[in-house]
Amino acid sequence: MTRRPDPAPRALPTRREAVAAALVRLAPRVPDFEAEAIVDRALASTGLRNAAPETAAWLGLVSYARHVFTEYDSLLEEGYDQDSARHFVLDDLNAVLAEWGVRRRIGEDEDTAGSGTSGGEPA
Repeated sequence: MTRRPDPAPRALPTRREAVAAALVRLAPRVPDFEAEAIVDRALASTGLRNAAPETAAWLGLVSYARHVFTEYDSLLEEGYDQDSARHFVLDDLNAVLAEWGVRRRIGEDEDTAGSGTSGGEPA
């Protein structure tokens, strides 16, 4: 039996492509501009550097939506601690995620947020 030559090898996706593809699966209706910013945030995070693309996309997504589309940062500036600020923006955050087609919801006891900007405690 003659062996057929292997098809041309496919290039592995870049980290950016893998995170972007994961984001599309997680949030199929996220606007293109927001998607680019979310991927940028995930890739810039030293804490997410070695995370699976799906994890990086999820944490980048949640962090971006929390910081950009809720009053989270204002509450922190007013002196609220992270947990309290997260509590007060929870409904707004979940509304944004739902608008983007995300099925998963953030709950009070869920510890997923990711600041997307540093390797420390998620913001």
